[in-house]
Amino acid sequence: MRPLERAAREVAAVARAETPTHQHLRERLTAVLALTLVVDLFCGVLIWALERGADGSDITNMGTALFFSSTQLLSVSSSMSNPVTPLGRVLDIGMEAYAITVVAALAGSFGAFFHRRSSERIAAQQATTDGAS
Repeated sequence: MRPLERAAREVAAVARAETPTHQHLRERLTAVLALTLVVDLFCGVLIWALERGADGSDITNMGTALFFSSTQLLSVSSSMSNPVTPLGRVLDIGMEAYAITVVAALAGSFGAFFHRRSSERIAAQQATTDGAS
């Protein structure tokens, strides 16, 4: 089987929760996505409240606040300047720490998934070999 075909089948298996391993990864991805959306909205509202009236702030409305919080959580820099208020700066650092933590947790989840799938494939091959003997 070609690598892209195998990857597509694995993605579909995760979406269907085909095995407990696939279900476990789907649950983790869903939880991280849901939590990140909540954190993004919360931080967007909070950064807007903290920065909207500050001199020199690029955050003037809810749209720019949500853009700022989303880019920070995605660990993508934008052309917007950093927050100017002390609490805004603390929130910015918190968002960056959250983003780094999520990336590390996702890397661990995928590592565990690939390890488990490898173990499942080896067990299936051994069962096939033992059954053929």
